[in-house]
Amino acid sequence: MKTRIGVALASVLFASNALAAGTTLNVGMAGADAGKLDPHVATSTLDKGLLYWMFNGLVRIKPGEASPAFIEPDIAKSWTSSEDGLTWTFELRDDVECHGDYGKIDAEDVVYSLKRSANPDISAFAKDYTAFDSVEATGPLEVTIKLKNKIPSLLGLLVPYHGGNIVCKDAVEALGDDYQRTPIGTGPFMFAEYQPQQYVKLVANPEYFRGEPKIKEIFYRYIPSDSSRDLAFQSGEIDMIYGKQEQTWVERVKQVPGTKVVVMTPGEMSVIHLNMSMPPLDDIRVRKAIAYAIDRDTLVQFKGPDVTLAAISPVPEGHLGYTADVPQYPHSIEKAKELLTEAGFPDGVTIKAIHTVLPGMLSTMEAVQAELREAGINLEIQTVEHATFHEQIRKDMSQVVHYAAARFPVADVYLSQFFHSDATVGTPNAVANFSHCNAADKEIEAARVEGDPEKQLAYWAEAQKKIMEEVCAVPLVQSMQLWAWKDTLDLGTEVHGSLNLSPPVTEMAHFTE
Repeated sequence: MKTRIGVALASVLFASNALAAGTTLNVGMAGADAGKLDPHVATSTLDKGLLYWMFNGLVRIKPGEASPAFIEPDIAKSWTSSEDGLTWTFELRDDVECHGDYGKIDAEDVVYSLKRSANPDISAFAKDYTAFDSVEATGPLEVTIKLKNKIPSLLGLLVPYHGGNIVCKDAVEALGDDYQRTPIGTGPFMFAEYQPQQYVKLVANPEYFRGEPKIKEIFYRYIPSDSSRDLAFQSGEIDMIYGKQEQTWVERVKQVPGTKVVVMTPGEMSVIHLNMSMPPLDDIRVRKAIAYAIDRDTLVQFKGPDVTLAAISPVPEGHLGYTADVPQYPHSIEKAKELLTEAGFPDGVTIKAIHTVLPGMLSTMEAVQAELREAGINLEIQTVEHATFHEQIRKDMSQVVHYAAARFPVADVYLSQFFHSDATVGTPNAVANFSHCNAADKEIEAARVEGDPEKQLAYWAEAQKKIMEEVCAVPLVQSMQLWAWKDTLDLGTEVHGSLNLSPPVTEMAHFTE
């Protein structure tokens, strides 16, 4: 029985390096264990990156980029849309093989995948697909999607990210519940093995339609300790490392000989969601006191000015529809205390949060905890393993939820998932509305179907204003994605960003020596 990875990684796990020099990639991830590896269920940063290397979508964003401006064909080789934007037809490649013995992808698999993504009984991302009227196989290799109304970016829902991942119908049905631990995709790498709290092993897909990968196996290792992960990278035991989202980490790791450090977009935006259905957060004066007590500038300096941006709005800066013209609550301990006194808490107030042990997020929350304490707000933090965190906050168990998220860069996604009442946790269509906010439902809904781009932007701007007026949440910072790898590892493309929050390890990746 293999032992758990600690400060020194068990040498037996790396024996394959000697046997396959230059073809084994060891990745160090900041987490204790895998969550759910079904791509339509997985929500955590740890799992999204791993799945990125195993799955395809109808379309994809060019590897190394994160902007929808770089969308290109993937399983679909071409597509057309009707003049009114409500009917889209996709022509599929005929050479896309499912991993293992599950055959080629065809229109039936794509229809099954997208209907599964839209099914709230299965998918964590069903809310994204409510505009779908029908998805049909209109030929063996042709899929037609009809929409009830226009949406900001249909193609954005079809990239291999969240519900856009295409699964193999026969594999999902054959494996049943086991699919969550043995994912079958079509991507450059195939699932091979899972060792709890140690690693997931992937192997090259020899039938990959873009060509067999040069990397033959990947060990995706769970190393929650920052110091252990850094030590393993410095000693050469791992080749690629997920970084701590702090300036000091970048500066320190850059000093390691033969290292390439990359700051990737999109930034994960950290937001403090305030559950307005639970006292004392049902009082807007308490919510405003929290907003005034938090000093974003200090948080930016704490995390690092080169890798962090202050967050102003519920939508991240740089996303289509973002506006900075929202109510703001400049740091003022005096104002925070005044509001607490008005709300009946002259001696302060206690609020509670369930929180992940993930180091980058926890350090941010502890900094917020210290700031709130100055205003007499006692934030009690109960830490749990990352997968448990996701499970419990979706059961509406926390007064305060610190959520760090990167999403497709269009305002509708953030607004719909985090601030529309239909997405409220604990409801049938729950997504990630932890605050129980309903302040901007009208504007969010109007923007989705608005055909005039200027009017759509105006709706999104008004929605952001209303959310901040109600203080449904307090945006903190945007933290860029930090990764480092050996400079002998060539990913085959310049890496500027990744929607899936991990570097693009594709068939092009290889070691140069």
